[in-house]
Amino acid sequence: MHVVVQHTITDPDTFFSVDIGDVVSNAPPGVQGRLFCPSQDRSAAICVWQAPSIDAVRDYIDPATAGVAENTYFEVRDEYALGLLEPAAAG
Repeated sequence: MHVVVQHTITDPDTFFSVDIGDVVSNAPPGVQGRLFCPSQDRSAAICVWQAPSIDAVRDYIDPATAGVAENTYFEVRDEYALGLLEPAAAG
């Protein structure tokens, strides 16, 4: 499933001090980052993850953003979505 995380960022300096590549590469098994889109003013961002459940994403993201962002999660209804990224094929 695809899971969207809407971040309301309360401490942008701390939130953006983390390397997004590290966040994606350190995700638990089965949780894969697909998209990260921050707002120009750094007050908000959205992420799209592929994961077995919303809880799998929430259990990873909430502790990582504790005190710096408030997060809202929802499952994407894939058949109505446009532009979802497919995982890269392993070589």
